[in-house]
Amino acid sequence: MKTLRLAPLTLAVAVLASGCSLIPTYERPAAPVPTTFPGDPAQPAGATAAVDLPWQDFFTDPRLAGLIETALRNNRDLRVAVLNIEQARAQFDVQRGALFPTVGLSTSGSRSEPNSARNFSASAPKVSESYSVGLGITAWEIDFFGRIQSLSAAAQARALATEESRRATQIALVAQVANGWLTLAADEELLAITRQTLSTREETLKLTKLRFDNGVASELDYQSAVSLAESARATYAQQQRLRQQDENALALLLGAPVPASALAGLAGDNGGLATVRAMPDVPAGLPSDLLTERPDIRAAEQQLVAANANIGAARAAFFPRISLTTSVGRVSPEFSGLWNGDGTKAWSFAPSLTLPIFTGGANTANLASARIGRDIAVAQYEKSIQTAFREVADALAGRETLGEQARAARAQAEAEGTRLRLSDLRYRNGVASALDLLDAQRSQFTARQTAVTTQLALLQNQVTLYKTLGGGWASR
Repeated sequence: MKTLRLAPLTLAVAVLASGCSLIPTYERPAAPVPTTFPGDPAQPAGATAAVDLPWQDFFTDPRLAGLIETALRNNRDLRVAVLNIEQARAQFDVQRGALFPTVGLSTSGSRSEPNSARNFSASAPKVSESYSVGLGITAWEIDFFGRIQSLSAAAQARALATEESRRATQIALVAQVANGWLTLAADEELLAITRQTLSTREETLKLTKLRFDNGVASELDYQSAVSLAESARATYAQQQRLRQQDENALALLLGAPVPASALAGLAGDNGGLATVRAMPDVPAGLPSDLLTERPDIRAAEQQLVAANANIGAARAAFFPRISLTTSVGRVSPEFSGLWNGDGTKAWSFAPSLTLPIFTGGANTANLASARIGRDIAVAQYEKSIQTAFREVADALAGRETLGEQARAARAQAEAEGTRLRLSDLRYRNGVASALDLLDAQRSQFTARQTAVTTQLALLQNQVTLYKTLGGGWASR
């Protein structure tokens, strides 16, 4: 009876002592990057930070906004990221459940012959029977030194990291859809330019052929015109292929075919990038802001927190483990006696203690492995910061230079267009040679292509800056 009275007290002491934790105190590593971005860029007056700017307010073109909404509903990578969160949460719940005792109902029965009681009483039955039913706890580890608590903390941190990875996946998806749509717009513009160039060169070829047949132009002029016309025809076929491949890539991101409404206004001589609505400028802020604004950095930090918690679990393995098995129920020589009150009350209280004395160095190796794992997580966390810094710095460098490059490319294309018109006029009047005209056609075609690709790089750089600053997660 004295043991029975002490049992609840022992259990209470064990539960109170389970709050001990051997997890090292977590300290966020210092960011291994400068305190400002290169050039210390001026912040746009009154601009909203990228992380606070909903993607609907950044991508204001309704054609693009519709594509992003479709991708957020259907994209398989994003769907996998969401399911990974659910799986990580379930794993955390499993690990946390080990902190609590598992209570179960158990029944057992046995029959044996001969009955050992017959050796003492001739009236005892030949076959012995015994039945029992009980409610109890089986091998519940009382977490004196926080081993299970450390494992639970690590699982929770990994679940949080998975949630941050989901946000990073969405940010990347929004940017990929935007860049894919802008690429399609550029493809349509390049197709229009190539069609115009092919038409111009075919017209020049007809004119050169006529002059050659009449002995005014040489065969060299004629073959040069043929070469340029065929080159334009090959470029047009190549551009058609690239445009279809880019649409296929966008469809994969959407998880559905690209709707015709998203391509409305992009084709034709007046379509392309010129129809895209302008995107607002976003302030770069400070590199330290990336620690809270970039979900990939937050995910890396949660992985570091998990690795730090694993050290606590490895440390706890050096200390005793105390487990408790207990039950209360009834025992009866007849099965019916378990339920009609004829059975005998029974209880058990069986704590156990396991103290590691010799493990062949396994515990020491596990602790060393946990510490190395934390060092790896620190390096990965620091690398994620450095990568983010480089991405933002590159995008800022693009913002500072691509605008002037695009302006110069447009001016060059206009100048080459004027040169082509003058060369064509001089050629038709017999003042300039065919080679002068063909060279002007080549230069004008290249300049127009360069202007389009440079404008595309400028727009995509705006998207990249928005993404690298953590924009694309917020929605309204």
